Amino acid sequence: MEARLNIFGSPVAGRFMKYINSAGKAITDSTLPAATQELVKICASQINGCAFCTDMHTKDAAHAGETSVRLNLVAAWREATVFTDAERAALEVTEQGTRIADAAGGVSDEAWADAAKHFDEEQLAALVSLIALINTYNRLNVLVRQPAGDYVPGMFG
Repeated sequence: MEARLNIFGSPVAGRFMKYINSAGKAITDSTLPAATQELVKICASQINGCAFCTDMHTKDAAHAGETSVRLNLVAAWREATVFTDAERAALEVTEQGTRIADAAGGVSDEAWADAAKHFDEEQLAALVSLIALINTYNRLNVLVRQPAGDYVPGMFG
């Protein structure tokens, strides 16, 4: 399988990726826990059907020490007992924020209030930014049908 467009070889896409990668650094450097960040990326990527990002973030999370049990249960997080209350709150906001076309009003007040119990304002800002960012990456990769499976942790820097 080949991508419809070589986003890694395109000057325009390269400049675009440079800017969104820079935005991602602000999130990575935030106090939002790294494990939560990876779970959010995986959750949104699964919802959006982005194989490239799902491959990348499950491998990055495993490389960072995340267990296969937790990685395998992200898609069914509501029924899984392996996530903390804070992670569950982040996954709920991720799901509602990713499925905004399906949910009138976007993220519910209840989901937001639950997340606010577990994360301070800066962490909430990082969470919202991360959800927006991973959805951007997902859309880019889904649009061009970026193949998945060959990612190796650290290959992009």
